[in-house]
Amino acid sequence: MNHQEILKERLFESSLHKKRLKSALHKIQFIMPLDGEKYKELDDIFISILDQMLFRFTKLQDTLGEKVFPLILILLEEPVKKMSFIDRLNRLEELEILDKSEWVSLRANRNEIAHEYSYNEEDVVENITFIYEKSSDLMAIYDRLSDYCYRKFTIEIEDK
Repeated sequence: MNHQEILKERLFESSLHKKRLKSALHKIQFIMPLDGEKYKELDDIFISILDQMLFRFTKLQDTLGEKVFPLILILLEEPVKKMSFIDRLNRLEELEILDKSEWVSLRANRNEIAHEYSYNEEDVVENITFIYEKSSDLMAIYDRLSDYCYRKFTIEIEDK
């Protein structure tokens, strides 16, 4: 399988994460904005939907950052192996595909919730709310990447 085919496969994988993330967001919109009292009263169904949202956000971000970003740069004949992750982000920003500071912020908050999920309830609620509010930004990054890949490499993923 060549790099273009692998990129198409990874974009399709990302589109599935996006689809399931959107589904979770839709289901929990009725409990948002979330606060400590609401969080304490959530039943197992809503907790599982929150888990789905967090999982799909994480998977979408990981797939994009670890798989899609390098493949785009490889297809552009960039020296990916010699680039640090921040260099990859800088190059993608130069190509006007993403905003590096937005990506770093999304990643930092995502990492926080992974470490605090079961310990500090107040921080958990804050981070869940952040992920809920910023999911549209992450999905927009995917959309820009997908559009770029269509224009540049004629890779089309039917997910919209």
